[in-house]
Amino acid sequence: MHLKSKLYLCLFAFVGLPLAAATIKPESVGLSEERLSRIHDTMQRHMEAHDISGAVTLVARKGQIAWFHAQGLMDMEAGKPMQKDAMFRVFSMSKPVCGVSILMLLEEGKVRLNDPVSKFIPEFKGSKVAVLQDRPANAPASDPPKYYTIPPAREITIQDLLTHVSGLASGGPASSHELPGLIEMVGSQTLAGMMPKFAAAPLDFQPGSRWTYSPLAGFDTLGRVVEVASGMSFDQFLRQRMFTPLGMKTTAFHPGDDRWSSVVTAYHRADGALTRTQNPNRLQSKTYFSGAGGLVSTAEEYAQFALMLCAGGQWNGQRLLGPKTVELMSSVFVPDTLPGRGPGRGYGLSVEVITDPVAAGRRVSKGSFGWDGAYGTHFWVDPQEKLIAVMMIQTDNPNRQVDRDFENAVMQAIVE
Repeated sequence: MHLKSKLYLCLFAFVGLPLAAATIKPESVGLSEERLSRIHDTMQRHMEAHDISGAVTLVARKGQIAWFHAQGLMDMEAGKPMQKDAMFRVFSMSKPVCGVSILMLLEEGKVRLNDPVSKFIPEFKGSKVAVLQDRPANAPASDPPKYYTIPPAREITIQDLLTHVSGLASGGPASSHELPGLIEMVGSQTLAGMMPKFAAAPLDFQPGSRWTYSPLAGFDTLGRVVEVASGMSFDQFLRQRMFTPLGMKTTAFHPGDDRWSSVVTAYHRADGALTRTQNPNRLQSKTYFSGAGGLVSTAEEYAQFALMLCAGGQWNGQRLLGPKTVELMSSVFVPDTLPGRGPGRGYGLSVEVITDPVAAGRRVSKGSFGWDGAYGTHFWVDPQEKLIAVMMIQTDNPNRQVDRDFENAVMQAIVE
């Protein structure tokens, strides 16, 4: 079935259905209660292997929560049990939220995908592309990279930023040298204050020539575009236009000084042990609103965002996007044939799109889309099965194996 048809099926199934905290009988939405319990078993195995300290997992189908479970610890040293309403630093799961805000402005005619970024942030008009030169054979590794710059073949666009083909602070030697310690740099800044620094850094490659992840600068620049195009600060835009309509009452760039006890402790995994991460709150700010990675949220609140997408842009009686725009968001703008993408894994507007589950080694339906965060948060939307799933953990998860095991545990529970 074409993705367009799947999205309309998803929309038809979801209209008017409220999200309730209480779970329904899984069998009423074609899931097996017994099989869903394997999600608990999966998380338990990873806790026993010291991969994670705990988890909150949620699965909804046809607009109803069929599984919502907390297990393990949110603070190991204090022995504090994980809570369903625990708050997590979602890191790069902030990016689809930022992406939706851009698409809302696109629908209003205030932003176009092919708009040059310089239309909103003039400093980007002078962007250059770095061309690396060979390093002398005996040069110390600590020597700065040698490069010269050339004009880009074209300016970077809004679409380039949404799809990670801009080359803006994408981890290349030149941009990394010009923007060292980027996360530490942004803490006391504002989005507007950082734009001249981002714009002055050389692009790592010609725009559109490859896919390489821009961890911070790309989507923080998009957050600034939202500010310029809407006339509102990015946090105010999200709060008024997205979080309040969806009932995401605690989701924010900063949890509030009185709510830090609700935020799960972040851990680093190494050598079969978990140790507390030092300074994990560098992107939680009251002044720098990082659309790339600054949000904190709960499993249930982020699920409302995911359900809105699966419902074709409408949820909780509120419409954020039209169905055709959600279809656009989850279309493949970057095929798996472009350098930098893996087999079966295309990329849409701020979300990965699975084009071939077998080639991708993914246990989800073709056309599923979503993203994840550095400390183990993960979600996807499956229009074909009218299903969304959210996993919140707070342990750095470089090989993403917990994600794959969670996907398997969810998908094997579908029985009709």
